[in-house]
Parts: sequence; structure tokens; C-alpha cells
Amino acid sequence: MPLLAVHHLTTYRYRRPVGFGEHRIMFRPREGHDLRLISARLDITPEPVSLRWLHDVFGNSVAVANFSERARELRFESKVELDHTPHGGLDFPIEQDAETYPFSYDVDDMPDLARSIERQYPDPDHTVERWARRFLRRDGPTRTRAMLATMTQAIRADFTYISRAERGVQTPTQTLRINSGTCRDFAVLMIEAVRALGLAAQFVSGYLYVPERSGRVGGGATHAWLRVYLPGAGWIELDPTNGIIGNRDLIRVAIARDHRQVLPLHGTFTGFPSDDLGMTVTVHVSAVDQYSEAVLSPAR
Repeated sequence: MPLLAVHHLTTYRYRRPVGFGEHRIMFRPREGHDLRLISARLDITPEPVSLRWLHDVFGNSVAVANFSERARELRFESKVELDHTPHGGLDFPIEQDAETYPFSYDVDDMPDLARSIERQYPDPDHTVERWARRFLRRDGPTRTRAMLATMTQAIRADFTYISRAERGVQTPTQTLRINSGTCRDFAVLMIEAVRALGLAAQFVSGYLYVPERSGRVGGGATHAWLRVYLPGAGWIELDPTNGIIGNRDLIRVAIARDHRQVLPLHGTFTGFPSDDLGMTVTVHVSAVDQYSEAVLSPAR
């Protein structure tokens, strides 16, 4: 895998100069053994009077900006270069007891996993649970890896991806009813489905690298998928929008129990509601020549 570059630009426009409240920015990829930041730069216009960084309760990097200047445009531009090590497919080791479903998590892990097993959306008619149980075999043991892979790929095959700029997600039952949605909707549906089966799952927000002729969707903006905890393997990433098993071409930025906890950008402005002319978001992820002699700024 070559080095990857991410250019993320979000611009808010207003009819007249407005004031800005605190803004929280989650653009910085989350480093780990499979992802290493080489350079990172965040430019904000107008320049904030203060910019500080913190780690939230999930360990995500969050930039917090405060402003004193009024303006008709507020612009956030992030440029990142990173080294990404892909792990894909079903070739990951898991503990023998977890090879087949159902299985139980270790008692020592349960206090930390419990909230990630807890359902977030009402399912009074068990619609989501019934859909999830379609992936359990009735003629023999259900292999855990195969069950998760089949569910991931079924969403890719059976549902229609429709881009939607508005914030928020559909409920899982709504996604099942209309058979369409965004990457956020598909991630939330699968999270609720595996939680209905007693598995721990979390929402992941980040970026998607789309190689030419790959047929993948969800590029050009922030992307969403999920991860599921399997004993022995740890957190395994799954992208139901594209049927991806593992982290190939997926660049993690933020992880949380609920999608509302990982908004890429959130803030307020002071002015009339009619002043708001909307927001535009563009994301471009590209391969970088790893032998380039370009000077890289240090990650910050």
C-alpha cells in the first residue's frame, strides 16, 4: 500500500458577517500499529483566537477552536499524509471458543464492553433482531467470521447507497424498510444488528481511499463504518457500504459507542437563521509516491 494523502475542506458561508462560538474538530486520523501519521496540518480561516487539542473519553483527538472575529465565511482545511498498513479478509485469529456463535466474552472484559453491546434504538417488533438472525445457520454451527462477513456483504449487495448531506442517521428499522441509506445509516444498522446478537460494536468515522475502478462508494466526503470485538482478534473493522472486511483503504479518525459522539465538525454561530447559506464538504484521498522528496511538515 502506498502512502496516502487526505485533503479535507469544510466551508460554512453566511449572508453577512456573523460571530462564531466554540467549534470542535475531529479531522486528525487516529494513530496505531496499522496507521502512522507522517504529517498533519490544520488551517482555519478566520484564524481562531485560541486552538487547543484534547483526547475525548474514547481517546480520539479533538481540536477546540474559539474565535473573536466576525466573518461571512468560516473555513477548515486539513492536510494529512500517513502510512497505512492494510489488513483484510477473514484471515484473523480468534479464540477457539469464539470460532462459532454464540460465544461469551471474558468476564474481565465485560465491564468495558457492556455499553458497546447495549442497543441504542428501540426495536419493539424485533425487526432488526429478526433480520440479524437471518445470518445464523440452521443446518449446523454458525462460524463467527463467516456470519459477520456475510452480513457485511449482504448490506452492500441488497441496499442502495444514497448520498445525503444532512446530519443524523435513519433509524435501523427505517433503513430496513426503505432498503437504502448512507454509509452512516448502514453502519448504524449493522451495529444494532450485531448488538442484537450480543456482540460488542462501535461506530467509526473517517476517510475512504477509493482506487480507480474499485467500484467503491462513499468517497469525496467523510465515511463511516463499524468495528466488532472478537476475543483473540480484538476490534475488527467492517464496512457494510462497500463490503470491506478489515481495514483496507479505511482511515480511522474517531471511534465511539454512538454516532452522535463523533461528529467531524460541530459549532455555533451568532446571527439570524436566514444568514446561514449552508456548508460544503470535500474530501480527497490519494496515493502518494513514497519516494517523493517533498518536505513534510511534522504531525501536530
